[in-house]
Amino acid sequence: MPGDAADARSLASFSQPPAEQACYDRGKEPYTPVVDAHFHPRPFGGAAIPPEELFSYFDRLGVRFINYFGIGQVLALDAGCSYYLDCEGVPAKPSTKNDFVNGMDVAAYRKDELHITLSMTFMDLAHPGDLLPLVALYDREYPGMFTWAGEVNVIKQALTGNGHEPATVAAIDAWAPFMALLRERGIPLTLHADLGNDDDPTAFLFLMDHVLASYPDNAIVWAHMGLSKELTTMDPVEHVSIMRERLDRHPKLLLDISWDVLYNAYHQWGDIFVDFFNDYSDRLLAGSDFVAAGAKAFDDYARELEVTSRVLRFLDDRAFRNVALGENYFRLMDLPYYAPLLCDDSEHQGHQKTTSQAPEKRGSNNEGKL
Repeated sequence: MPGDAADARSLASFSQPPAEQACYDRGKEPYTPVVDAHFHPRPFGGAAIPPEELFSYFDRLGVRFINYFGIGQVLALDAGCSYYLDCEGVPAKPSTKNDFVNGMDVAAYRKDELHITLSMTFMDLAHPGDLLPLVALYDREYPGMFTWAGEVNVIKQALTGNGHEPATVAAIDAWAPFMALLRERGIPLTLHADLGNDDDPTAFLFLMDHVLASYPDNAIVWAHMGLSKELTTMDPVEHVSIMRERLDRHPKLLLDISWDVLYNAYHQWGDIFVDFFNDYSDRLLAGSDFVAAGAKAFDDYARELEVTSRVLRFLDDRAFRNVALGENYFRLMDLPYYAPLLCDDSEHQGHQKTTSQAPEKRGSNNEGKL
């Protein structure tokens, strides 16, 4: 489990061109990512870990960039639950509540060593009629602050006991004005879309296929590569084949490899996944999917970050730089940051020498997106 990173790289160091940064030594520095692109600072209900305490967790683990995903489905306030599975039958309804608290926290607390990306998660994708008016509300209350969308649910079987309605093909078609707005503002959208379940591993694939075919010019991130607690026995060869086909067909699609369901389903990351991740390393984002309920502590986050990062140990240097060191994230968001180059370590078995040159200059054009 990762420990305190007293010598972790500063946020400012990532603003230097790659060749001017100290090279990254995989033999001595952490394999856990500098970007947690899938993090929930608030639970479904109840108390959350205080912001300043969370910031200390990130600092101790060398996480310098983070996506703040407010959980958009809030349990009834009087339910007394922080986790939906502890309150089956209690509605978990789409809401702006967690997003608004996240916006207030980010504005109120100092975070000198942390770059936070705020995300809108209020969307009810099964009933999209009020999406644009609610974005207008965010524009008024938090101008320029929300530059991501999601994680939101196309189909999440685990929430059906709490009133979740999957999106239909007709509802997906009705997203069109909202998706046009996201394209105009350059906002990525992270979607939770279960592939299926153990009885039928691809039962819901048609929904994600319809999303991707309908909105080919939107940057869409498929959370957890479609896996869930309801789908844990899928043939990895079939899974990788499905992902390869979608990535080849849809150039704007990215995959999110967060949540320990991936590790728990496959236990040992075999060559099929390592080869796949190396081949498509510029289409992957790493994340913990940690939910910061108030009863949790530093060790809980450190453990989840480590488990969800284990596959990163086996990636080649190019893939490690793209995923663990954040190059994909910086490029997607057009942020003025760069991943460092990898040190040439001939004794580091299985890691290829990095020969990539410094990328073209980037600058944050996210100001005023939302």
